[in-house]
Amino acid sequence: MALSNNDIMKKLRVALKLRDDEIVKICELVDFRVTKSELGAIFRHESHEKYMECGDQFLRNFLNGLVIHLRGPMPEKPAPRKKKSGEGEKQ
Repeated sequence: MALSNNDIMKKLRVALKLRDDEIVKICELVDFRVTKSELGAIFRHESHEKYMECGDQFLRNFLNGLVIHLRGPMPEKPAPRKKKSGEGEKQ
């Protein structure tokens, strides 16, 4: 039996001991807005009337935010150096 996106979200929340407000902040790191009520619907049992399926986009944005949350933002790449006249030429 394959895991659904909802199952993956539930397992990550438990394994990383994340609260709903922390998940909201993690999603905001990648400019993805989610409310606590939306999270509650994702974490509900499938038979509940307010259950909401976790889509691929939601899970992808959460995982991208989680990388930033755990590792920090990517460092800025240095600008390419301009060659000075005569630099790199064989003599």
